[in-house]
Amino acid sequence: MASLRSSAFQSLLRSRNSFMRSQQKRWAQVHDVRFLATHHDPNQVLDRYKSKLKDKAQKEGHENVESLKEAYQEKINDLRQKATTPLTPEPSKPSSSTIKPPLPPSPTPAARAATSAKSTGIKPLDSFIDVEKVRDLPPKEIEALWRLRHANSSQSICAVIPVETYQRIASAARENPQFILPLPRTQSVEGENGAPESTGTGADIHFLQWAFHPPASAPSTTASPAALANAHTSTIIFTPLAAYKLHGAFAQPHTTITHHLDLADDKGLVLMHGQVMPDSGVSSSEASWLVSCVQRFYDFGGQASGKKGELLRMFTQGDVQNFKIEDLMAEAEKL
Repeated sequence: MASLRSSAFQSLLRSRNSFMRSQQKRWAQVHDVRFLATHHDPNQVLDRYKSKLKDKAQKEGHENVESLKEAYQEKINDLRQKATTPLTPEPSKPSSSTIKPPLPPSPTPAARAATSAKSTGIKPLDSFIDVEKVRDLPPKEIEALWRLRHANSSQSICAVIPVETYQRIASAARENPQFILPLPRTQSVEGENGAPESTGTGADIHFLQWAFHPPASAPSTTASPAALANAHTSTIIFTPLAAYKLHGAFAQPHTTITHHLDLADDKGLVLMHGQVMPDSGVSSSEASWLVSCVQRFYDFGGQASGKKGELLRMFTQGDVQNFKIEDLMAEAEKL
């Protein structure tokens, strides 16, 4: 169980503050100038001295100029090697390996989106439901179908979010992509008779990170600005703060949340799916608590309009003096 020492959180805030302060540097730019070494075609040289070479070949008893070249080939190679420098290398004969193949055609937006989704490891909405068939259903039936789709998985959590609420949360997330949230834990010690006795309520602290990715399907080129605002897929990963402070970016997250916006424009719904890693020390109900806290602190136009929003901004700004873990715990428990 992670300790709630304020010094640990102040250290995290200071590190974020120093990371976000960029220092201006001036760089001296050096231009690398090199001269182009031009090599003449050896056939032009042969044509110019063809008659003289024929005379020399006859005097030395050779049948033709080619026979003369073969006799002097070793000497020619030796002179070429001596004349070669790094900036004037010996010209090589063109080969099939030096001929560059034509560039492949540029991928289409749909292909780029599919490649991006594959590289990020995010499953598209089509892997859960038949999106085209679902579009014909009313919102209430879509919500019921989405919840039934994940009802049999003990490691899954899901939700259906109104697009207006999601847009407010996503706007705050772009400005505050990282935060910490408390997960309440009941602390107990062994009593006199050996039975556990409760000593109060503590909390484990978890670190969350937002990320925004291209959509699984490419948006239409004629889409409206409002539709283009929903042309993305977002994720949240939750990691125990103690593990993040120890391993940094290599820390193993225990929960991954994905927001699918395929139905945001025509149905006004954002389908959320979460996966909890087995044997991570966090149950599905506890992960659901953390996800609910995200809306409480990120929905600036709703639940996060007061102290919750202030705590989120203070964490982003690295305000060590005013950010208190006690305030964070108190606000997290307020519905």
